Amino acid sequence: MYYVYILSCFDGKPYTGCTDNLKDRINRHEKGNVPATKDRLPVKLVSYFAFSNKYTAFNFEKYLKSGSGRAFLKKHGIIG
Repeated sequence: MYYVYILSCFDGKPYTGCTDNLKDRINRHEKGNVPATKDRLPVKLVSYFAFSNKYTAFNFEKYLKSGSGRAFLKKHGIIG
């Protein structure tokens, strides 16, 4: 499985990522081993979406990072 996940960061901004091992990736974020979030700790997992196809997951991550994707997340109450 491939996961697209959304973290809530200390700075109040969300972080969106994609991985094939969600538990390990979240642990790496929490320990400060991910450059994109190491200065934004602590982080909290807000939501994730599971896909069986890697390319679908990466395309959905790309969509969520777009203006339309951020609007989708706000409309559905996933981010503030």
